Amino acid sequence: MTAVDLFAGCGGLTHGLKAAGFRVLAAVENDGKAAEAYRANHPEAVMYEADIGLVNPRVLMRGLALRKGSLDLLAGCPPCQGFSSMRTLNGSRVVVDEKNELVFAFLNFALAMRPKTVLMENVPALARDSRLTRVQGELERAGYKCRVKVLDAADYGVPQRRRRMLLTASRMGAIEPPDPVEERKTVRDAIEALPQPGLSGDPLHDLPVRRSSSVLDMIRMIPKDGGSRSDLGPERQLACHRRCNGFKDVYGRMKWDDVAPTITSGCINPSKGRFLHPEEDRAITLREAALLQGFSPDYQFPVHRGRYPLAELIGNAIPAEFVRRQAEALLRRLEA
Repeated sequence: MTAVDLFAGCGGLTHGLKAAGFRVLAAVENDGKAAEAYRANHPEAVMYEADIGLVNPRVLMRGLALRKGSLDLLAGCPPCQGFSSMRTLNGSRVVVDEKNELVFAFLNFALAMRPKTVLMENVPALARDSRLTRVQGELERAGYKCRVKVLDAADYGVPQRRRRMLLTASRMGAIEPPDPVEERKTVRDAIEALPQPGLSGDPLHDLPVRRSSSVLDMIRMIPKDGGSRSDLGPERQLACHRRCNGFKDVYGRMKWDDVAPTITSGCINPSKGRFLHPEEDRAITLREAALLQGFSPDYQFPVHRGRYPLAELIGNAIPAEFVRRQAEALLRRLEA
């Protein structure tokens, strides 16, 4: 079964599609560092490194020798920052972001290519947005049966909480969603077996980190296996934390036998969330973040780009195992 990946990022979606059995023919991605990572791991796919608005879907089809209606799956995750609960303060304000309109670029590809099935992933807030209502309406008028669901990736084999919206559409009838897993995968399952960072031989795991002595002292005081800065009492917290009553997960540790919090672009920075290692006195490494996102242990990232650009790539990715399970449901429909 063939697929095309729009807004491909560093390849999490393609990684999951390939694990499910799809052959990904091409990807579209505008960010250079993401395209570099994608090419390193998926060299068989044609990479269109360009603004999606400058990519003509009909030209893409000709380049791939695809006829209208012959592609099995069109998949992608349009940029979602403008819909995120953090930026919109849980929906209490409207964020004007031109990238919000890129959901219509995805729609234009779907209407031009007429794939047999469609998969679009995004933040939960998009499910309540008028743009999605328009996308769904256009697809249904084009003959697709659509389903919109908000799911937690932790229920589908991913060792982190990550609520995501999925729009699935098919010209072949309704798609039955996969069943949730019986037992969630934990932080321990994902990262406990890794060697100590620094001398592992894995450049992504070994990238050096520098922190101030005051930050290191506080990290050492955080109780192991799920502790938080709130356990320290106000007198032992940083001054900026004493002034703020929110963001309780900042400088918190993950728990070995629970799922991780949502892995974000700040996932290697303890000041951005509960990103401290359950036991060691440090934040998780980039490799640990990648494993918690479902990338394979040998997935390559361009380490010359630096820690924070790579954290952005990893944090913005779609968890591959979540994709695999959803894609297998699409395969069952395609093979019926």
